[in-house]
Amino acid sequence: MSGRSVRVLIVAGEASGDLYGSLVMRAMAGSQDHAGALIGGPVGDEAPVPHQRVRFTGIGGPAMRAAGLRPLGDAGTMGVTGFLEVLGSARAIWRAYREARDLLSSVDRPDLVLLIDYPDFNLRLAKKARGAGAPVLYFVSPQVWAWRKGRVRQIAAVVNRMLVILPFEVEIYKRAGVPVEFVGHPLLDLVQKAATPGQALRPLGLDPKRPTIALLPGSRRNELRAHLGIMLGAARRLRGEFRDLQFLVPVAPTLDAGGVEEILREERTRAIAAGAANGDLECVLVREGRYDALAACHAAVVASGTATLEAALLGVPMVIIYRMNPLTFALARMIPDVPHIGMPNLIAGGRIVPELVQGECTPERIALELRRILIDPGTAETMRRALSGVRSGLGRSGAIDRVAAAAWDMIGACGRKHVA
Repeated sequence: MSGRSVRVLIVAGEASGDLYGSLVMRAMAGSQDHAGALIGGPVGDEAPVPHQRVRFTGIGGPAMRAAGLRPLGDAGTMGVTGFLEVLGSARAIWRAYREARDLLSSVDRPDLVLLIDYPDFNLRLAKKARGAGAPVLYFVSPQVWAWRKGRVRQIAAVVNRMLVILPFEVEIYKRAGVPVEFVGHPLLDLVQKAATPGQALRPLGLDPKRPTIALLPGSRRNELRAHLGIMLGAARRLRGEFRDLQFLVPVAPTLDAGGVEEILREERTRAIAAGAANGDLECVLVREGRYDALAACHAAVVASGTATLEAALLGVPMVIIYRMNPLTFALARMIPDVPHIGMPNLIAGGRIVPELVQGECTPERIALELRRILIDPGTAETMRRALSGVRSGLGRSGAIDRVAAAAWDMIGACGRKHVA
């Protein structure tokens, strides 16, 4: 590979994957002079040739594009959940897949295929990559312990190396014969608060002396539509009882703030027309300083996903919710279940925060659970103590550096194989 750029095909399909992908890209580019020496010395005696440039092509969102991605598709367009919901983005997904597939058989075939989560798309692409002779590194395992456990066999056939972010995932892949490493969770390095509640809330026009609740409806467009209206309904009910409550909505990077504002306007119009109390409820959108704003909140209602771990690491008492298309939910119930949907509960091994799914995910039930946190200091403190234990279950810091080191190690190994 000496004398030309190293080519990496990288794919992430949602907000968290876009963030992790951008960090891995920057770590790989920044470490290319000493590839493989990011943590604890060289990965092998022979590292890739120093001063090689690395070129990233693939699928991601704004963070990956800012890190230098030459895009084939957009994570904001492709990031949806559910068996049926994905059909609405089918054309964009197929176009991106076709371009990525064609790249694998072109003269610019990548030296490494780096896949981040997004399993239905990425595992199909991994099969094509293996057929084309391109090594596949997979970061952030599909949740095979919860959904479609038989998919482990498929992964074993198409993935060269799996990097997991939850410790209990290691044994699953070892049993299937997949080379696996627990690298720790990237959020350990990312989720930090740098401001006091006053410093975080005053620039938003909010009073740090008043109780504040965060509404986090999810990072995907279909999640935003499914959850934000229900959250606003709960907020209106609480505002009728707690007149000094204020609300903020941290907006995921893959979502358009205009789309969030549109839903807020629609819900406000609907509530006023229906004669609802507090129909004109005000919610402040937060783009910058999202972690500081969330850390300043007394409680949060959070759609199941990465944001639940962000809230946990910041010690914010929360209610976890999720709602989907009824037919999608009926299909999902046919799959073997796990005791919890929320990552904090899964990591803690018990129900440390409430979960409201599908039929239980109503404005009334959400308001009830939030009320308990607001009026009972003991409930809130017990939850905070339990959430403090989540951090220790996520391993140690430095996950992104370990991923970058593994990527360079695989690129170097592939290069040495071709030379041999």
